[in-house]
Amino acid sequence: MEGSSGDSLTQAQNELYGWIKEYMKNFQHSPSIRQMMQAMGLKSPAPIQSRLKHLQEKGYISWQEGKARTLQIIDEVVEGVPILGSVAAGGLIETYSDIKENLDITDVFKKKNVFALTVNGDSMIDACIADGDMVLMEPITDSYSLKNGTIVSALVPGLGTTLKYFVKRGNKIFLEAANPNYEPIELNEDNVVFQGKLLAVWRKV
Repeated sequence: MEGSSGDSLTQAQNELYGWIKEYMKNFQHSPSIRQMMQAMGLKSPAPIQSRLKHLQEKGYISWQEGKARTLQIIDEVVEGVPILGSVAAGGLIETYSDIKENLDITDVFKKKNVFALTVNGDSMIDACIADGDMVLMEPITDSYSLKNGTIVSALVPGLGTTLKYFVKRGNKIFLEAANPNYEPIELNEDNVVFQGKLLAVWRKV
């Protein structure tokens, strides 16, 4: 097995690498040193740290020593961010269903689990998000932590998705546009699913 640098792995390095890839596929985040020790049947962190250093040197992973949660698989980073479809910036449209292609922004964004959506419509134009732009979104794991004014991609079951400002007043959710020509969308909390929050806007010139 060869990495981006062309260097092959020892059996111990390959065993750890394979386990890390499977773990990250299943849990969507990198494992801790302790979890790697347990998986490899080791009682000391030193062999794990040594294997991680070699994996990094050989081009298999990106890792900051002493910070296991910063670990990333290189080939997954290089592949780019998946473009999952389109999101409305006007009314509501059918949500994305499959991956069409990858947006390669390796040198710009390497944050884990980022996904991209193509913007349709001009309802967020005053937020400098125009029709045809791509928005880079970070998955939302806890919608209760969302702050008013966050730009989100929101799924309204049965209707579709939209890109709007998140505003909560009492038990009501308002999806507000950045364009005075669009009225806020008022929803109950249980009638909306927040898929992601805005990280950046990608515009092809």
